[in-house]
Amino acid sequence: MTPHVSVVMAAKNYARFIAQAVESVRAQTVADWELVIVDDGSTDATPAAVRPFLSDPRVRYFRSDRLGQSRAKNLGERLSRGEVIAYLDADDAWLPTKLDRQLAVLGANPRVGVVATRRGFLDEAGAVTPDASPLPPAGDVRAAVFARNFVCFSSVMLRRQVFDHVGGFDPTLDLAIDYDLWQRVARHYEFACVPEALTLYRTGHGNLSQRLADRVATADRIMNRALDRRGLAADLPPGVAGEGYASTYRSLAFVMRATEVRTAARWYLRALATGRTLPAVKGLLGLVKPLVRGRRGSTGPNATANR
Repeated sequence: MTPHVSVVMAAKNYARFIAQAVESVRAQTVADWELVIVDDGSTDATPAAVRPFLSDPRVRYFRSDRLGQSRAKNLGERLSRGEVIAYLDADDAWLPTKLDRQLAVLGANPRVGVVATRRGFLDEAGAVTPDASPLPPAGDVRAAVFARNFVCFSSVMLRRQVFDHVGGFDPTLDLAIDYDLWQRVARHYEFACVPEALTLYRTGHGNLSQRLADRVATADRIMNRALDRRGLAADLPPGVAGEGYASTYRSLAFVMRATEVRTAARWYLRALATGRTLPAVKGLLGLVKPLVRGRRGSTGPNATANR
């Protein structure tokens, strides 16, 4: 029997977290689902961690050979069968009513193509802290999603027709692949968000700053392509394009302020030249004492921003 919801999970070397992720799917109050796990060349104990769950016929496991995250997620989508697709990263988790609440939103509004949920932060030890961010934008989000990738990837549910219409993840990208997808989806579909923190987003175990230059270059490429080749510039209110670039530069500066204060200051200055001035000015002011005293800045929870 074809399941209504397909949950796609691309995993690589997350043996220590994947059991919790799978259990959170199996605990859903909606039972009509399949879980498609694409193990993209794990070298740890991921296969052994998944094996006990394969007695549940709804859990399907496939091994791939280091496709990269965009191709692995596209493979998961092709192997899935449901009318609705939800994505869950192997280090994140859901609360039990997550799918139920999202299906209600999709059923009530056929114009909505993507529905997310609010999130909480889950640290490596399993402790949960709330996310104090405001409720993300909804409806026509073309301008909002260009300025900032506000969508928590593990929280999303979307209709299969969205993929059929705009295509899947860009296989030429290895970073910010969801940001590129939302740019394309937002031109044709509305977004919605369940106002409950039903997704737990894992923090603290990765090195966000490891590929910062690549992340910025990828975000620039995505924004340039959206504006130039896809004609998004005509759809955006004045100032939104500049704020999109500035948001990227501010995120980079925020993360780098912990280790490279002068470089962070340069990125804040670049943000100051392209978008709203107040956030960049606040960031620069926060660097005054470390610059003067030659001390390092501090880190914070916002270092887990999507881009």
